[in-house]
Amino acid sequence: PESEPMIIGRNFLVKVNANIGNSAVTSSIEEEVEKLVWSTRWGADTVMDLSTGRYIHETREWILRNSPVPIGTVPIYQALEKVNGIAENLTWEAFRDTLLEQAEQGVDYFTIHAGVLLRYVPMTAKRLTGIVSRGGSIMAKWCLSHHQENFLYEHFREICEI
Repeated sequence: PESEPMIIGRNFLVKVNANIGNSAVTSSIEEEVEKLVWSTRWGADTVMDLSTGRYIHETREWILRNSPVPIGTVPIYQALEKVNGIAENLTWEAFRDTLLEQAEQGVDYFTIHAGVLLRYVPMTAKRLTGIVSRGGSIMAKWCLSHHQENFLYEHFREICEI
């Protein structure tokens, strides 16, 4: 189905987002599409596909085909799958290729963890909960292992162009 255009921002009506997605140990494409259907039936304005397991591309394809609302993703999850789950092996090129793949597939919006900066990562060590964002934790691990600035931050302008 064709999704309706919408505007999101503080000067506009509140939007409800629903998170769905498979993992390496649970769910199927059919179950994710069913979650999508129920999410929109119960009023979700947007749906975020947080799939992390095998068949990410195929799962997203079915979600996109069946969604009447905008679909978002966290591309770092699929990029991580492409490097066998090893955060230290992530590269800008692997992430960019994933972002392009998802954009070409029709994803409407992305969560990009560009705010996890190398200089701030040590400040999280003493936090009671550490870094609670999975994508943020992935990028923090990458920054520390390479002693380099977050490549998402470094390439943010190019990300916006995509």
